Amino acid sequence: MLRLLTPSNFRRAFYAAAAFAVVMALIPQPPYTPTREFGDKVEHIIAFGILAALANLGFPEAAKRTIVERLSFLGAAIEVVQSIPALNRDCEPLDWLADTLAVAVVTAGFALWRRRGARAA
Repeated sequence: MLRLLTPSNFRRAFYAAAAFAVVMALIPQPPYTPTREFGDKVEHIIAFGILAALANLGFPEAAKRTIVERLSFLGAAIEVVQSIPALNRDCEPLDWLADTLAVAVVTAGFALWRRRGARAA
């Protein structure tokens, strides 16, 4: 079981989740999900929170600032592409903000967790 919890497996999961998130964000008519009942900002927070967790687990040596920066850029890029009229999607800066805040909070949590673990050792 623990052999499955390796950084390389978390990296694979991260890339798969990132590809899934991009596809879902860019298809003209995404399928209904139960989380839509709570609003699309919640969907953004969930998606980018998961991406941040997988990035922190898959790239443990990466600078936390880099993880936040790159995932924030991904969220911004998605919003820019969603502004293409043919996609029939909306470009909303608040979606990007929700993405970035989710990534920052999750990454800060991982940083605190690692600091506590280092102090305990």
